[in-house]
Amino acid sequence: MDQSAPLPDDSPPPQRFRARGALLRRLADVVCLPSSRVNAFERSVTADLLIEMLRDASPEERARVARRLAGLSEVPAQLARLLLRDEVEVARPLLTDCESLSDAELLDCARMAGSEHRLLIAARKALSEVVVEALVASGEMPTIDTLLANREARLGHASLEALVAISREAPHLAPALLRRPELRPAQAYVLFWWADHEARRTILQRFAVSREILQDAAGDIFPMAAEEGWQDPMSRKALQFIERRQRNRAAIEKSPFASLEAAVSAAQHGMSREVAEEISYLSGLKPMTGAKLFTDPGGEALAILCKATGLPRNALRALWRGLRRPETDPDGQPNAALERTLLIYDMLAVDRAQTVLRYWNWSLSSALTPDLLRAIRDGDDSAIDEYSLPQRAAMLAFSKEFGRN
Repeated sequence: MDQSAPLPDDSPPPQRFRARGALLRRLADVVCLPSSRVNAFERSVTADLLIEMLRDASPEERARVARRLAGLSEVPAQLARLLLRDEVEVARPLLTDCESLSDAELLDCARMAGSEHRLLIAARKALSEVVVEALVASGEMPTIDTLLANREARLGHASLEALVAISREAPHLAPALLRRPELRPAQAYVLFWWADHEARRTILQRFAVSREILQDAAGDIFPMAAEEGWQDPMSRKALQFIERRQRNRAAIEKSPFASLEAAVSAAQHGMSREVAEEISYLSGLKPMTGAKLFTDPGGEALAILCKATGLPRNALRALWRGLRRPETDPDGQPNAALERTLLIYDMLAVDRAQTVLRYWNWSLSSALTPDLLRAIRDGDDSAIDEYSLPQRAAMLAFSKEFGRN
C-alpha cells in the first residue's frame, strides 16, 4: 500500500445514520416536554446532549431541531445560543417564530451572527430598547429601515440620537424617524438641517412647541435673576431660552443700524459678513447661529428667523434677495424654494418660531466649547455620553462646517 496516499474514508456519510436523525428528534421532543413531564435538571441534561450532537449535525438536521423548538415558551439558553449563531436558515425559525427568546439571546445573536440575522431580529415584535440599540450600532441600512418600520420596536434615547446622526448621510431615513412617537423636539431640531422640505415642514408642524407654560412657571424668576445681576450662567442661559422677547435691545445701542429692520433693508443690496453679524446680534443670536441660518440652502431657517423676531413678510424677501437667491425661475414662474419659505413663514406662530430659534442658538453657539470643537474636528464620538444635549446637537449640526467627514 502506498504510504504517501491518504487512507480511504470508510465511514458512511452522516445522512446514512438513521439512528442519528431519530435520536435528534427524540432529544428535541424531551426538551419540548412541559414542566409537568420533565424537571429543569432533566431538561438541562437533555439539552446538553442535544447540543453536542448538533455540533456535528447537518444544516438540515439543525434547522429541523430549530423548527421544533420555535414554539417553546422557554428554550434552554445554551441551545438557543448555538442555533441562533448558526447559518441564517437554521436560525430563522427561532428568530421569526419563537417569542420566548430573551434579550440576552437576541443581543448575542445580533453581535455574533450575520447581517441577515440582524434583519430578522429587526422585524420581531416587542423589541426592547437594548436590543434596538445593538441593531442600530450595526449601521446596516436594511436593518435600520426594517427597525424604523417596526411599530412594536421600542427606540430609546441613545438609539434615536444614533439614528439622527446616521440620517445625516442617509436623509431618506428622515420621514421614517419623524413617524416614530419616541422622537423628541431636540432631536427633530437637529434633523431639520439635512431634512428635505417636506420633512422640515413636518418638523415645524409637530415640534415647534409653545413656551407659554415655561414662561408662566418662571415668570417670577426673572426679577430675582436681575437683582443678582444675571451672574449665574446656568440660570441665565435657561431664562434666555424661556423669555418672550427675541430681539436684543442692548445690541441696538452698539449697532450702526437704528433697528433690525434697517439692517435687513441694508442686506437686500448684498449680504456682507458684517451685516449678517449685525442682524444676528440684533436678533438675539450669536453670529455662528446666524451664519448657519443664512447659509442654509433650503431657506426655511430664514422664515423662522423673520417670524421669531417679528419681521414682516417683505423682510424675508429682502433677505432672500440679499443672499442672491432667485425670486423667479427662468420661465418667469415664482421660485419654488421661495414659495415654500414664505409658506413656512405664514404657517408658524411667533412663539413657536422663537422656540426653534432659541434652541438652535442655545445648541449651536453656547454649547461650542473649545473641547467640543476639537471633538468635532477629530470626529470623536467615543465620549458622546460626556456631552450635553445641546453639545451633541452642535456636534451633529456643525460637523461638515468644521471639516469632519
